[in-house]
Amino acid sequence: MKLAIRTHSQGQDSIINVDITGSWFYGALILILSAWILQSFLLPLLVACVTAIASWPLYRQFRGRLPRRMPPSATSLMFTSMMTVFVLGPLVFAVGALLAEAQSLLLEIAAADKNGIALPPWMENVPLAGPWVAARWQSEFAHPGALAVWMQRTDLTALFSWAESLGAFTARHTFIIGFTILLLFFLYQQGESLAEEFTRMLRHGIGERSEGYVDLATRALRGSVNSMLIVALFDGCATGLVYAIAGVTHAAVWAALTGLLGLVPFLGYVAVTALTLQLAMIGAATPALVSFGLGCVVLFCGDKIVRPVLAGEATHLRFVWSLMACLGGFEVLGLVGVVVGPVVVTLARELWVQGVRDLGLPMVAGSTSPADDGT
Repeated sequence: MKLAIRTHSQGQDSIINVDITGSWFYGALILILSAWILQSFLLPLLVACVTAIASWPLYRQFRGRLPRRMPPSATSLMFTSMMTVFVLGPLVFAVGALLAEAQSLLLEIAAADKNGIALPPWMENVPLAGPWVAARWQSEFAHPGALAVWMQRTDLTALFSWAESLGAFTARHTFIIGFTILLLFFLYQQGESLAEEFTRMLRHGIGERSEGYVDLATRALRGSVNSMLIVALFDGCATGLVYAIAGVTHAAVWAALTGLLGLVPFLGYVAVTALTLQLAMIGAATPALVSFGLGCVVLFCGDKIVRPVLAGEATHLRFVWSLMACLGGFEVLGLVGVVVGPVVVTLARELWVQGVRDLGLPMVAGSTSPADDGT
C-alpha cells in the first residue's frame, strides 16, 4: 500500500510516496504488542536508562582504573552495587531516621496519655482558634486514657484500607527497585553496544541530525540529574542553618533528612512537618514556627527556583518551560519524570527550531538551537 503525503516548502509543493508494506505493518504490530506485554517493566527500564546515562562517565573512569584481566560482568556488578548503595543508602537512612523520630514521638505521647496529655502552653494563645482548640483539648485529651478511647472510635475499615494501600505502594516500589538494579547491571554490561546500535538506527531513520539530538538529550539528562543533587545539597545546608538558628536539637540530623528527602519535589516538606510536630508537642512554639516557616521558604526556593534554573542552564530552556517540564514530568512519571521531563521538552524545542530553520523563516531572538550557541 502506498501513501501520498503532500508537503509545502519555500513556495513549492511536493509529494512524498510512502510505501507501507506488510513487513512494516507486522513490525509495528510486534512493537505495540511487546510494549503492551512489558508495560509493567517500562518504569524500571526508564529509571535504569536514566541512571546509566547519567553515571556513564563515572563508570568509564571506574572501569579504566581496574585491571584489564577483570571480567566485564564483574566490573558491571561492582559498579552496580556501588550505585545502589550511593542512591538507596541515603534514602534508607532518611526514612529510617524519620521512622525512629516518629516512634519516639508516639512513645512519648503514649506515656503522657497515662496521666492525661497536657495542653501545650502556646496553643491557648493562638489567635482566633486558640480558646476553641484549648477547650476541645481539655475535653478530649486532658484526662488519663483519653487517647486510647479516641483510638477505639477510629474507623477500623478506613485504617485497614490505608494499611493495604501502603502495603501495595511498598510492594510496587520494591518491585521497581529490584528490576531497576537488574536492568542497570545489564546496561552497564551492554551499554556501549546498545548505544551504538541505537545511534545507527536513528541515523538511518532521521539522518545526520540524529547525533546532535542524542548529544543534546544526554547533556540535558545529566544536567537534570546534577540539578537534583545540587537542590538536595542546597535544601540540607539551608535548612540546617535554619534549624540551628531555631535551636533545634539534632539540627544536623534533621537537615540531612530534609536534604535527602528534598531530592524528590515536595517530599522535603514531610521532614519539616515532622520536626514541627515534634517541637509543638514538647511546647517549643517559637522553634516550631521558625523551623516550619523558614524551612518551607527554603524548600520552595529549591523546588521552584534553584531546580528549574540549574536544569534550564543544561537544557537551554527558559525558566517557565523548565519549571513546567520538571513538575509535569513528576506528575506523569514520578521522581524519574523530574529528569525526563526537561529532556523531552528540550528535544521538542530543538525540533521546533530545526523546523523553523528548514522552512527558511527568520529566527526569533533567544530561540536559537544550543548547537548554534557553541555549546
